[in-house]
Amino acid sequence: MPHVDQYVSVTQAKAQLLELIRQLQKRQDTVGITRDGVPTAVLLSMEHFEGLMETLDILSDQKTIRPLRKSLKQAQAGRWETQESLFPSREK
Repeated sequence: MPHVDQYVSVTQAKAQLLELIRQLQKRQDTVGITRDGVPTAVLLSMEHFEGLMETLDILSDQKTIRPLRKSLKQAQAGRWETQESLFPSREK
């Protein structure tokens, strides 16, 4: 289940909207908004939202995700590359 830092009712959200926005600008919190005690919406900063959208975009691009999956499988199998093998020093 996704992490929500704070829950507020719709009534509280309406009354405290400016303060909630200020809080989200300072910290990358997630505020869940409830209606009749049931979570129905989420409020988050634009920066947090853009980061989530960028992540979704990357994960939905098969050309980008294929090498990442391969790397994860190699890491799980204990096959690691050292920094020296990837970037050999060019000492003269």
